Amino acid sequence: MAFSKPTAASMSLKVLAHLLSYPDSTLRAHLSEMQAALHEERAMTPERLKELDVLIATLGGADVLDIEAQYVELFDRGRATSLHLFEHVHGDSRERGPAMIDLAQTYEKAGLFLTPDEMPDYLPVVLQFVSTQPPVEARAFLAEMAHIFNAIFSALQQRSTPYASVLGALMELAGEKAHAVKVAPDEPMDCAWEEPVVFDGCSVKGQTKPDQAQPIHFVKKVPIATGASV
Repeated sequence: MAFSKPTAASMSLKVLAHLLSYPDSTLRAHLSEMQAALHEERAMTPERLKELDVLIATLGGADVLDIEAQYVELFDRGRATSLHLFEHVHGDSRERGPAMIDLAQTYEKAGLFLTPDEMPDYLPVVLQFVSTQPPVEARAFLAEMAHIFNAIFSALQQRSTPYASVLGALMELAGEKAHAVKVAPDEPMDCAWEEPVVFDGCSVKGQTKPDQAQPIHFVKKVPIATGASV
């Protein structure tokens, strides 16, 4: 459901930011307050609020170690559900660094300064920033990222996790409707980090099998002229 006009949702955005943060005991101690804030502000549809109630009940009703382990498995072990937004846009390309700098400067112009261990593209950080903006600007900022939210939403739905409700809520606040999209499967961690057999290759990607010849490439060394700068 798309809203006809921007809705003041400062407190809701802050709550959604916390719900996507690491669910340690401190966060869990404030779940009832966060739930009350969502229902008091009513920035989202009743149906979405019910879904968020399920997530909050899940976070508060399970063993803290289980909840923390599930969070790590869900958000830290695959690109499709990563909460680092530029992971979805730039991947590991060189463009990611400048994009990080630009986003951090946007925060600083608004008076938000990150600590050294905070990444500017981390979704909870992004939402904390958006929560400080006027309704029109906040909605426009969210709308720019709506396609990323929807991709993460679809990936979370495929994993049947109540965390999908948070991304669905962000789509609503952006004035968009969440819908399922095709999600490329993540490469298994065991394969991504697999070490090559000793002496059989220098890299995992493109490595030959033990019974195949390993190509060797010679690179001609070009002498550097005296006085030339390197």
